[in-house]
Amino acid sequence: MSAYRAIMMQPHDNVATALEPIPADSRVTVACLDVQHTVTLPYAIEFGHKFAVCPIGKGEDIVKYGEVIGVATRDIAPGEHVHVHNLEGKRGRGDKIAHEA
Repeated sequence: MSAYRAIMMQPHDNVATALEPIPADSRVTVACLDVQHTVTLPYAIEFGHKFAVCPIGKGEDIVKYGEVIGVATRDIAPGEHVHVHNLEGKRGRGDKIAHEA
């Protein structure tokens, strides 16, 4: 495992969450059951923030803790910070609810 701690709760998650600040250019390994990803983070990741553990294509779901939390607004490379600049949330979006006439 890596020197920095991050968590991935389900094997099909495509992001992990930093459990401590992780400096830029760090190599991080995260594992869940029989799935393991090792990525290099091009930028620092703050505590509690997400990073991609595999390539995520534009329009693909972002899965954290086994749940879809949003969709990628552009291609996201492994190790890249996943946040509001490249993710559109799907949860709690009152503006996305279809209203009956």
